[in-house]
Amino acid sequence: MNKNHLTNKAFIYAIVFISFIGGACSQSMPEVELNDEWKNKIYELAPEEATYPFKEKKKVLVFSLHTGFWHWVNPHTEAMFKILGEKSEAFEVSSSTDIAMMEKDKLKEFDLVIFNNTNSKPTYRNLFVDKLSEDESMDSVSVWKKAEELEKNVLNYVKKGGGFFVIHGGNTTFNNSMAFSELIGGSFDYHPKQQPIHVRLVDHKHPLVQAFPADGFVHTDEPYFYKNAYDALDFKPLLYFNNSEIEAQRKGQELTEGVTYVAWIRKEGKGKVLYCAASHNAQSFENPDLLQFYLDGMQYLVGDVKVDETPIGK
Repeated sequence: MNKNHLTNKAFIYAIVFISFIGGACSQSMPEVELNDEWKNKIYELAPEEATYPFKEKKKVLVFSLHTGFWHWVNPHTEAMFKILGEKSEAFEVSSSTDIAMMEKDKLKEFDLVIFNNTNSKPTYRNLFVDKLSEDESMDSVSVWKKAEELEKNVLNYVKKGGGFFVIHGGNTTFNNSMAFSELIGGSFDYHPKQQPIHVRLVDHKHPLVQAFPADGFVHTDEPYFYKNAYDALDFKPLLYFNNSEIEAQRKGQELTEGVTYVAWIRKEGKGKVLYCAASHNAQSFENPDLLQFYLDGMQYLVGDVKVDETPIGK
């Protein structure tokens, strides 16, 4: 990383991080208006350049379709990724909520696809079924058949070499699909209330977490717990929290020992996957270390850097 870049931003980083920690004393965080002032702040905090060398600019799709819970941070997340791509000059980032982008010919246009809080409704926990059902010309059989086709398109896109970044609630996209759960490393189970979380590093020497302090960072969010494929631990974990530190866990299922992972990577066929539970709040993007983590993760997903991705469950 450029030493001048670190020196020039040290003062800004300190102010923002102190403010961020102070804000973490509350639970739910207030919505932030997405305006030029906020975008300019994120632009200033974003890395000056890509950490790893790259030969050409990669194409990225931020897919933000949702039918279930609406995260107010969705447009901020889109803007954040566009800023990272623009400032680093490593990525050309576009965004969409059009389900047609999941067709084979559309997916192959991108080196990396990001599922940005693509939350589905609780009824079926299938984003594509939810959306296709809005078409009154389709019967239920046709809806499910088409939804299955589009889901397979996503799985095959990754297996054939595509990068796949799933953010926060994006793991509910097909929450009852074991194939999708295995692809990303787990399904959403539940989350307690928002609260300050001490996010720790599994291995502070791993290249993808080099942006963070060795002792981790405090982050206000919903602590996610997982099910299905998560139990196999078929991934390389990067970040975690101690279960004993999480308040208001599901009654009767409280975990007082062990850890739950916040972010991890895994290889799928020729492609790569990164899941990160952060973040529910736009304030999180005011942590420059997290911006660096996202950018480094994007470079990993498109093959700009090779790292240890050995699953801990095998």
